[in-house]
Amino acid sequence: MNENSQQTPWYRQAAAVIPRHGYLKSIGTTLFISLFFGAYLYLLKDPAYPTTVMPITLLDRLIGFQPQALPLYISLWVYVSLPPALLSTRRELYGYGMAMAGTCLAGLLIFYFWPTAVPAANIDWARYPGVDFLKNMDASGNACPSLHVTTAVFSGIWLHHLLRRFGAPLWILISNWMWCIGIIYSTLATRQHVAVDVLAGLVLGVLAAYLSLRFRMDADVIGKLQHPSI
Repeated sequence: MNENSQQTPWYRQAAAVIPRHGYLKSIGTTLFISLFFGAYLYLLKDPAYPTTVMPITLLDRLIGFQPQALPLYISLWVYVSLPPALLSTRRELYGYGMAMAGTCLAGLLIFYFWPTAVPAANIDWARYPGVDFLKNMDASGNACPSLHVTTAVFSGIWLHHLLRRFGAPLWILISNWMWCIGIIYSTLATRQHVAVDVLAGLVLGVLAAYLSLRFRMDADVIGKLQHPSI
């Protein structure tokens, strides 16, 4: 960061970055989500191998069914749109897109070779129309790892990195992680996943975010060595 950027409030820096490459960000994010859902639903309805039902743990029994968590669950699709919105160059956008695509592809490959499902819950879904709609749209398959958790954690780590780059205050960083944790919690509270799925999703998300950020930092260092005047 140069001296001018340090003197500019973090929210003005963010506001200045968001409109850059607006068409690429909006079209790219929409296209990516559409392609992901196409592949996800295909594997959901046509698994290549017999499905393994995931085990119930003590944590699953402790966290009761909470239909009020549905908005948090759905908010993932807003949350995952924030990191690319805060990137300023095409190079950063392409790199981020490839990292997210690789992360989701890893999860989809696991679903293909090891299809899994959440155990049936003794709940009358008709009493909860919103959750019932979710269940009909996104059945209990493709459970482990939870890509809902994976993409939330991946986005959360990247958001933390970008917000710190802008110099965002602590309360914003905490709010980011509270939102991320809320999404993770919602996967259990809506009975879309069990704790084992969540743990696997956490591992995949953290690993993918770490590797992508490490690669990005290494690329920045190489670029500065090749172009020291920049």
